Amino acid sequence: MKSTVQSLSIQGPARRHSPALVFLAGAIIGVLGGMIGLGGAEFRLPLLIGVFGFAALQAIIMNKAMSLIVVMTALPARLFAIPIGDLSPYWFIVLNLLAGSLVGAWIGAHWATRLKSKTLYRVIAVLLVLIAALLFYTHFFAVDPLAIAEGPRTIAGIAAGVIIGVVAALMGVAGGELLIPTIVLLFGTDIKIAGSLSLAVSLPTMLVAFARFSKDKSFAVLGGNKRFLIAMTLGSITGTVIGGLLLGVVPSLVLIPLLVLLLLLSSIKVWNHD
Repeated sequence: MKSTVQSLSIQGPARRHSPALVFLAGAIIGVLGGMIGLGGAEFRLPLLIGVFGFAALQAIIMNKAMSLIVVMTALPARLFAIPIGDLSPYWFIVLNLLAGSLVGAWIGAHWATRLKSKTLYRVIAVLLVLIAALLFYTHFFAVDPLAIAEGPRTIAGIAAGVIIGVVAALMGVAGGELLIPTIVLLFGTDIKIAGSLSLAVSLPTMLVAFARFSKDKSFAVLGGNKRFLIAMTLGSITGTVIGGLLLGVVPSLVLIPLLVLLLLLSSIKVWNHD
């Protein structure tokens, strides 16, 4: 009996959910993210914890796996819209940020596997509040490039990469909501170029975090919830595409405050999670 309980605690919640329900939940999250140009992983994490009953680290690993698949799916489509030749003058930005984000991803994933469950819930709750504040600021206030000399800018890029890598690993997200404004702020690139560059940074950064998570026993949650993972991932991809098509349909003055409120309410629920 004890071994059964331990196995369930490692592999995920004992209660099984309908694949249709899981797909629908993933699609709704994908639509929300797609409507603001993101994948929606920051909304999916509290859903995995509060609705589907995954423990904090399990939810992070599940979220990271889904985010990885969504980014791998989005990257070819993004390159079709913006050819790789148009991005070649900006590869120094990718390398600059990766110099920090790869290290940050390993550190963040290591912390996630070492923190007590209650502490990890609190960390996730605080990060949700920070993401909500950043979402509100970047959509309602201009993000103007900083006038920084090349040397200090490179150092700032590495430092920003470390922070982004840590946050992305602790939340199981791709980090686009942090990377895009950072690229615009530090390097003054066009927002569409910044979106493509963020994917180029996100993919290897997520792979590093994923490699660190694979060393922890909680990684078994992926094998124990394959149907759940596939259903929610497919829902997320479908929703993201639909959300992208609906981009601009709902005014930002309505959509962004609602999403910010959702993140804040989610942070409260996660903070009080046992």
